[in-house]
Amino acid sequence: MKKSLVSLLILIAFSIGSFAQVSKIVGKWKTIDDADGSEKSIVHIFKATNGKYYGKIEHLFKDPAKLCTECDGELKNKPVMGMMVINNMTEHEGTLTGGTILDPNNGKVYKCNLSYDSKTGNLNVRGSLDKRGLIGRTQTWKKVQ
Repeated sequence: MKKSLVSLLILIAFSIGSFAQVSKIVGKWKTIDDADGSEKSIVHIFKATNGKYYGKIEHLFKDPAKLCTECDGELKNKPVMGMMVINNMTEHEGTLTGGTILDPNNGKVYKCNLSYDSKTGNLNVRGSLDKRGLIGRTQTWKKVQ
């Protein structure tokens, strides 16, 4: 009885900690250019009514009228402003995973993992070609105040 109570309390503590991390991911984030460190856009990450998480571009710093010329299908030549670039993310142990991220600069869609760095307050955004995230790159996004 005592062991199961302790186990339950530990499970609850981890669940609360995971929820707290994901709640910090939700909000507006400033994307930073890997090459020159300049601000590229503001992405709003939110939880939809279907329980999944999405990210939409709300502001472009350099070219607000930019079109996604490299995108395929229905996104081809659509405005990047307002575009859903993070799709179908689910919560897993304090991170968002299992979805995709679109790079409007090259039109490619990558598997995505989002994790909050509690030391810096930044968001680590990992886009990868494989499910495990071994082949890809990580960007750091900064919280919009």
